[in-house]
Amino acid sequence: MADGSNKSMIIRMFAIICVIVLLFFGAASVNLVKIMIIDGEEYKTKAAAQQLSDTTLSAKRGDIFDRNNEVLATSATAWTVYITPQDIKTEEERKTIASGLSEILELDYETVLKQTQKKTYYEKIKSRIEKTTADKVRAFISEHKLGSIVGLDETTKRYYPNNSLASTVLGFVGTDNQGLSGLESYYDENLSGTDGRVRAAKNARGADMPFSYEKIVEAQTGNSLVLTIDKYIQYVAEKYLEKAVEENNVTNRGCVIAMDPNTGGILAMATKPDFDPNTPFSITDEKTLAALEELKDTEEYNDAFNKAQKEQWRNKAISDTYEPGSVFKVVTGSAALEEGVVFLTNSFSCPGYIVIAGTRYHCHKHAGHGTQSLGGAFANSCNPAFIQIGQTLGVKSFFKYFQSYGLTEKTGIDLPGETAPIAGVTYHDGSTMTNIDLASESFGQGFNVTPIQLITAISAAVNGGYLVQPHVVSKIVDVDNNTVKNYETKQKRQVISTETSELICQLLESVVSQGSGKNAYVPGYSVGGKTGTSQKLSSEDETARIASFCGFAPTDNPQIVVLVVLDEPHAPVIYGGTIAAPVAGSILSDVLPYMGVEPAYNEEEMSSLSVSTPDVTGKSLEQAKKAITDAGLTVRVVGNGDTVERQVPSVGQPISKQGTVVLYTGADQAVMVEVPDFAGLTVSQANSLAAEYKLNIKFSGYSLSASNVVAYSQSISVGESVEIGSVITVSFRSSDSSD
Repeated sequence: MADGSNKSMIIRMFAIICVIVLLFFGAASVNLVKIMIIDGEEYKTKAAAQQLSDTTLSAKRGDIFDRNNEVLATSATAWTVYITPQDIKTEEERKTIASGLSEILELDYETVLKQTQKKTYYEKIKSRIEKTTADKVRAFISEHKLGSIVGLDETTKRYYPNNSLASTVLGFVGTDNQGLSGLESYYDENLSGTDGRVRAAKNARGADMPFSYEKIVEAQTGNSLVLTIDKYIQYVAEKYLEKAVEENNVTNRGCVIAMDPNTGGILAMATKPDFDPNTPFSITDEKTLAALEELKDTEEYNDAFNKAQKEQWRNKAISDTYEPGSVFKVVTGSAALEEGVVFLTNSFSCPGYIVIAGTRYHCHKHAGHGTQSLGGAFANSCNPAFIQIGQTLGVKSFFKYFQSYGLTEKTGIDLPGETAPIAGVTYHDGSTMTNIDLASESFGQGFNVTPIQLITAISAAVNGGYLVQPHVVSKIVDVDNNTVKNYETKQKRQVISTETSELICQLLESVVSQGSGKNAYVPGYSVGGKTGTSQKLSSEDETARIASFCGFAPTDNPQIVVLVVLDEPHAPVIYGGTIAAPVAGSILSDVLPYMGVEPAYNEEEMSSLSVSTPDVTGKSLEQAKKAITDAGLTVRVVGNGDTVERQVPSVGQPISKQGTVVLYTGADQAVMVEVPDFAGLTVSQANSLAAEYKLNIKFSGYSLSASNVVAYSQSISVGESVEIGSVITVSFRSSDSSD
């Protein structure tokens, strides 16, 4: 009986064990099914992530070229330094890494030390370092045998070889090589390219096993941009703009746009002060830096610094609006001529003011211009005359041309940040404009435009009447220089007839040859243009003004239009004709010969042309004297030798007729003199002063035979020590320009 009972118990126990085993294996089987079948893909992915390293290969960003294929922005190889903190074994090793890398990479030691203490397999120490620094890191790794802990990943870094040149147009990129402003932002998708990847097997410690498995997807280089901008024209525009901003104490920056009026291609676009896109987060303007320094250690500093950064990045030429002033008279005059309500034979009376609907509007010449023709009204920049023209044209017709010239819409230029006009805010539309509004707007007050809008409208007025869309990129090319996309000239509409456009060109030529724009005169070239000095009605400062000038050349076949805007100048004279016109004239003087536009000098211009210094170095003293006097120059000899060892000015340097060439014979030291101040002197006075100091003058600026022409700028600063015979370029301008 007992045996039967024991046997029964054994059987029950065996059954229980079998059930338990079956339940265990059942649960395990269910779990295996879940792992292998239901959640199989998820676990495969996790396994792959643990067994494979996935490294991004940064794509090289496309280049940016000027119209002549000069590099404006490019990318070069750079490196990212990283460590694997998990593999650091000792505290001594940790300190060695922190000490070495902080010194080489110019980082804070404590910050790097904290990174070495993390429990990770990848910690970025510094990115985008250059080759010289990367080589130092490699030497450090080799010296301390840290190859399994410290490494370098190859990437790219953006470079702007011309530093601040065209910076507000080009923009800049962030640490991840993404475009943040300018063309870098607008065309980011085209420039970026496609990143590649490297997938490689790794061991349990995270180290690569190169002989086990590796798959590479190569990065694709981004496309490149070829611009309409010309590097030389850009350089010239920036040089003269920067000088004008400094000399006239312009407190709200200035800008210049140079444009091909026939295609809309932007030849140059500059804003000063600007920034260096190689270090875009650094403030470069000295005055701004000084103002920020005064706020150091105050609560206002951070906000002021951030504001200054955004301000220096802002492209004034497309983002800032202003009241254009008398430059806008080109639009009013062309509209009236096209509508046939005004003719060249019309005359306009100016007693110094005009009254419209009880509101008195003054002329800049308080005594008035008397009776004048349409050409005289342009040359004199007479407000009462243009108010009369506007009233004759009427609100409906005036607004029709305002709209047709593109002033109620964006130009569509291929740059980010173009400000859009807003009806009722930046301008009056045809339904809300009154005769009083019309009176102000006829001479360029009471509404706002951007510089790019205005130069586009002026270009239409002088190019035969066609409104063209401005653009900065001419084509996109791939890494093999194959054209991906071309940007052709885009004509929006014809605003005025070719005949009216030709009349406008003639009228604007008289503004420069006889009127308020005379300081834009360029010897040998026919230049047309219009001056402007507008009140900043939006400013709390009632004396705030904007001085501007828009010029073009040649007048019989315009190839280039230049707009100069100086926002809030603080100088003895702040008229556009006095301080903005000379900037445009200087730009055109340098650029027109470069563009292949041949000069045609009149007799007066021929008589005042400079002479190119002959090469007499190495010649006998007698031969040298003869060559110099034959060139219409005088000689001064320093030394007692018989052979010319050196000459000042140097070979080919232009100096005025009757200038002096200094010949050095023997081993005599250079004879030095301090440069005098030519500012405010007439031509004859400047000549006399230069002769007294044994210096040569190269004249620049308005017709030098006029009695009211005075010097306002010189190429070498007052008090600077130079050799006798050196050439000082002295710029002259008319002192009676008043608009």
